[in-house]
Amino acid sequence: MVMVMSYGCPTSTKLTWILASLLILVRTIQVRAQLPKGFINIDCGWKNGSSYMDDVLGMPYTFDDEYVESGVSHEILPEFMADSENKQEITLRSFPDGPRNCYTLSSTTGKKYLLRATFTYGNYDTLNKTQDGSLFLFGLHIGVNFWATVNLSNWDPSRTVWKEVITVAPSNSLSVCLINFGSGVPFISTLELRPLLDAMYPFVNTSVSVSNFQRFRFGNVNRFITRYPTDYYDRWWDSFSLTVADYSSSMISLNTSNNLESLPGNSNFSVPSAILQNASTKDTNQSSITINVAAGPNLGANDLQLLPIFHFTETNMTNPNRRFDIYSKDVLMFPDFSPSHLQVHSMYKSGQFMQNADGYFFLNKTSSSSLPPLINALELYSLVRMDNLTTDSDDVNYMKQIKTYYKLARTSWNGDPCSPREYSWEGLICDHSKSNQNPRIVTVNLSTSGLRGGFAISFMNMTSLENLDLSHNNLTGAIPDYQLKSLKVLDLSNNKIDRPIPDSILQRFQGGLLDLRLEGNPVCSKVKDTYCSKKKKRIPILLIAVIVSVVLISLLVMMCILWKLCWKGKSVDNEDYAMYEEETPLHIDIRQFTYAELKLITNDFKTIVGKGGFGMVYHGTLENSDEVAVKVLMETSIADSTDFLPEVQTLSKVHHKNLVVLKGYCQNKKCLALVYDFMSRGNLQQLIRGGLSLII
Repeated sequence: MVMVMSYGCPTSTKLTWILASLLILVRTIQVRAQLPKGFINIDCGWKNGSSYMDDVLGMPYTFDDEYVESGVSHEILPEFMADSENKQEITLRSFPDGPRNCYTLSSTTGKKYLLRATFTYGNYDTLNKTQDGSLFLFGLHIGVNFWATVNLSNWDPSRTVWKEVITVAPSNSLSVCLINFGSGVPFISTLELRPLLDAMYPFVNTSVSVSNFQRFRFGNVNRFITRYPTDYYDRWWDSFSLTVADYSSSMISLNTSNNLESLPGNSNFSVPSAILQNASTKDTNQSSITINVAAGPNLGANDLQLLPIFHFTETNMTNPNRRFDIYSKDVLMFPDFSPSHLQVHSMYKSGQFMQNADGYFFLNKTSSSSLPPLINALELYSLVRMDNLTTDSDDVNYMKQIKTYYKLARTSWNGDPCSPREYSWEGLICDHSKSNQNPRIVTVNLSTSGLRGGFAISFMNMTSLENLDLSHNNLTGAIPDYQLKSLKVLDLSNNKIDRPIPDSILQRFQGGLLDLRLEGNPVCSKVKDTYCSKKKKRIPILLIAVIVSVVLISLLVMMCILWKLCWKGKSVDNEDYAMYEEETPLHIDIRQFTYAELKLITNDFKTIVGKGGFGMVYHGTLENSDEVAVKVLMETSIADSTDFLPEVQTLSKVHHKNLVVLKGYCQNKKCLALVYDFMSRGNLQQLIRGGLSLII
């Protein structure tokens, strides 16, 4: 189900408006004093450099420049602003450049967070992309793992889509990345981060995150969305009564003002009492509640692998005999459940994501119950696999320092440097060989990158770095005197380095542990060592010459062998092959040819059409004019050919429309041969290279 928000207010009298304003003011003052620690509210695209207080929510919102390095700020068109009571949806940031663009938010390593993003198109680019009939979608990553697809195809430009995920921060920062699928420019309106208690949502860990699919509160609720401050963690609860068109005629609302208690060991979700004090049930003559959360038009059924969390408390004080079975489609999840009076039950199957493509849940009254089912709240989550690991945190920090030091502005240098692999930073090579460990950066290539200034010390702190290429830049000063034992290649050629080489670097070079390249630097005017010379390049040139010579000699040898085989195949006239015919045939249902017959059907082995593992392949024509290919290995005894008999026996039993048919064989002691149907268009290699063009 795609999450949608609609904002609007009816025309009011002046007195009502004043009273409402006073209530908002009071609530705002209260909320400002109680705003939970760690809330981050970002108004994406907000151009004013200062933060502002949202008077409706009582929350401060800040501009996004400090969280993102790319993108363009926009406003939705004026005709869509009038319908928006939410100030944050008026502005947005789009990302026309680069395949991945990321926001980076401060976090605490290992802590759980709720993260929410909203998207209001508002035809900001005047291209009417959501309603022009074309695909308009892009992706979201939470860190380095896929989170969700934002699909705005055929979507009302005034409506807001929102996505929410509960995850564990892998480090001291948490990133949200927009992925360009090539089907529309990604954009974002707001980004909000909410810290959660560690005990909440116990099935969420470093390997598993969950994406919010739906969150309902039941009973007679007159607000579409209930959020902070009712919910201290600012979860958004949709009103089921306002979502279902026939609610008033099909459901009965219940409520209580009594305090509720969580059962021992049942406080993993901290659902507010204000949410659970309302419930929905059926008339006493009905026995089932059906909840349908089928996918909307912009979400595929494959996303409906859901983990449902049912929240119950009994509000009926006179006759609490209420028992029912809980089903996910046709799967019984919880049999004969009975909610406790004014005590909260949160029911879920930990880690069991239900294959519920239709999105149906049923609460069915049992035969022993005197009351129909009831429900207070429901949360539905889909699985987000956190299979990709982030780059080693030290490597990430050092690369960020290098990026800042040299003021590098590369489009691809956004998000995690190594992960996912398809979005790794240009010029980096990472080691992913250890599947259970974070990737490490082993190569940094910043050749011809316009680098100026000194040698960044951060390079020498990267303990897995093996190859560093900073050639053809404008680096000055000295190389830091650091012992980086992992470094194997240091290319600083064609810079402006004029200081002496540190002893730590020289010792590794002289010990053959480091390939140092400094030619084209002023320091080489004072030093005549090999690291300042291009002579070392003769070694690979000599190596290439040797390899080429070996290849040429091998080709000549192969040509001689093939010529010898061809010559012998055509010189068989002088021998009497009849005396070498094998008299005992193989016990298979295909024809046994004699050497004389092969010579006849191939016109004395005249036309060579190829070569195979046995030798040459000749074109032939049988008595009935069928074309055949004769595969011949000359002057080889049956005992010496270990492949011949197995191939004949196997191929004689295999029949398939896509396999060449074996027509027969020749078991002459001086000439072994296989006879196949002739494929007039040649082999696969010839077809790929545009060879034969005959029709089969």
